[in-house]
Amino acid sequence: MIEVDHGEFSDPWRGPKPMTEAPWIHETAVVKNSRMGAWTVVGARCEVISSDLLDYTYLIRDSDVFNAEVGKFANIASHVRINPTNHPMWRATLHHFTYRAISHFMDDEDDDNNEVSNWRNSNRVIIGPDVWIGHAAIVMPGVSVGTGAIIGAGSVVTKNVADYTIVAGNPARVIRRRVTEDVEAALKRIAWWDWSREELIAAVPDFRNLDAAAFAAKYDK
Repeated sequence: MIEVDHGEFSDPWRGPKPMTEAPWIHETAVVKNSRMGAWTVVGARCEVISSDLLDYTYLIRDSDVFNAEVGKFANIASHVRINPTNHPMWRATLHHFTYRAISHFMDDEDDDNNEVSNWRNSNRVIIGPDVWIGHAAIVMPGVSVGTGAIIGAGSVVTKNVADYTIVAGNPARVIRRRVTEDVEAALKRIAWWDWSREELIAAVPDFRNLDAAAFAAKYDK
């Protein structure tokens, strides 16, 4: 992971400043207690809390990530919510005055280490490499999203998503596979997301011109 660069942000695809190896964070974004890999981008008004964003992952704008590991080359559209915090349904009240008492002038300290915090922290979201999460999708606490999966816009993901699966809806359901099982197995063996930058650059023409099956056939040696 790389130290976060809090410098002025411009759109990395259209603005005067291109993406750099050091992470870029928009001046309106909030990043706390988190780590970011190389070539990562956090767009305008995003919030990333207690999370790891691995290499080449980007958040467009107005997206929130809490207590999650987001794999390499993840594509996260705007208004996505990853791991929204749940409320303690087992208590007499759902309200957070029981664990944020200072905010309501009910106690002289917050109960930051109580069962609610521990419960939330235990439900980390894990997102694999090369995942695409569509506009305004929600990934609920404790869910794992597999390698190469696609989550449709507006979906609410309440269960684990298998590798190379397309899901959509509320709650999200499987629409179809993204690739065949044989191609999936080959892509996992290739694991291009772990390639060096030089290898990625050399393969750019094939990423552009070959479909997944043809790419797998060429590089699965």
